Amino acid sequence: KIIDQDRNVIVATGTGSGKTESFLIPILNSLFKEKENGALNPGVRALLLYPMNALANDQLKRLRDLLKNYPQITFGSYTGETEEKYEKARERYHKMYKDAPLLENELISREQMKKTPPNILITNYAMLEYLMLRPKDHTFFDGKHSKSWQYIVLDEAHTYTGAKAIEMSMLLRRLKAR
Repeated sequence: KIIDQDRNVIVATGTGSGKTESFLIPILNSLFKEKENGALNPGVRALLLYPMNALANDQLKRLRDLLKNYPQITFGSYTGETEEKYEKARERYHKMYKDAPLLENELISREQMKKTPPNILITNYAMLEYLMLRPKDHTFFDGKHSKSWQYIVLDEAHTYTGAKAIEMSMLLRRLKAR
């Protein structure tokens, strides 16, 4: 339905049953098609929202494995933990991941992502709020790299209840209007 009918979907199923693949496959399919057509350039196509950084970091590991042979498709995590400058981000990366090589398509600093926004942007709802408010972060929403948004994924959506759910729905409305 996502690919063939361009539909919004909700996937609710048990742990380990393929929820992540249900959104990653359509996103990657779309990016591969853009690459084949010579239309892939910087700019967010997919926003993956997580309720906490630990889940976002797990998704980064998966994307590293999936995209290590596809350097044209870029991805990055923009959270409170993301360093502004590349050199500091690279130091942090090597401390955290020891021997893991840094992929050329993984954008690890805020300055990298502001200059050339990744195709897949991973963040949390609090940081999305900041990104939308701070003028220095408007590159994701305004300018030459901002016209290609296609997917917004709320992973672990069941965690948004009560007041947090209301805030999240308002944030998504503002994002959509943007």
